[in-house]
Amino acid sequence: MSSVPKVAAIVVSAGAGQRMGSDKTFLKLGDKPLIAWTVDVLQRSKSVDRIVLVLQQGKLNEGKKMATARGWSKISGICAGGELRQDSVKKGLALVDGCDWVLIQDGARPFLTEKLIMDGLQAAVQTGAAAAAVEVKDTIKQFDDMGMVLQTLQRDGLRAVQTPQVFRTAILKIAYDTVECIVTDDAAIVELAGYRVKLYPGEYENIKVTTPDDLLLAEMIVKKGFKS
Repeated sequence: MSSVPKVAAIVVSAGAGQRMGSDKTFLKLGDKPLIAWTVDVLQRSKSVDRIVLVLQQGKLNEGKKMATARGWSKISGICAGGELRQDSVKKGLALVDGCDWVLIQDGARPFLTEKLIMDGLQAAVQTGAAAAAVEVKDTIKQFDDMGMVLQTLQRDGLRAVQTPQVFRTAILKIAYDTVECIVTDDAAIVELAGYRVKLYPGEYENIKVTTPDDLLLAEMIVKKGFKS
């Protein structure tokens, strides 16, 4: 193994986009496709050695053409995703052999920054796993099947988790090989495998574009002057 740790980034963008009404991967945001905002940052990052794109089966050719057109020389693989998000990540993991660390990024989070990448890598050194997260602004209530409040949770102990999430590659592979239940993010599967996850400060602008309203908000952030 090289004395310099190698970092791979897996960009997950294989969802059906049901809440958007269509696949959002190549929707235009500002002057470029949604996914390009994230991949451009990873391409420029001195901390990232390889990039793997996980797309819908029907978007693979479009992804390959975009990689060539935009000069994404770090792309080492483009593969089709699976039925669930975690299936897509597992397929991406199969393409990062030789890398010590893996960074997982939602393709629908266009406002990735170099600071989030660097902070994630530094935080992950402590436990082998780290996730960006922001303080919860709203009051959160737990409720039952009838819609009745069971309890009000204390915001001080709550965080809204984002990507990037950074892991030692070996830890993430072990987690995916041993945990079979459905999860909503990679940190959860690592937790269930018995590892500790370090949270580090995310950014409120680091939104996930899931609905048409999210896209409108993203356009406002771009107009405000965000630079990727």
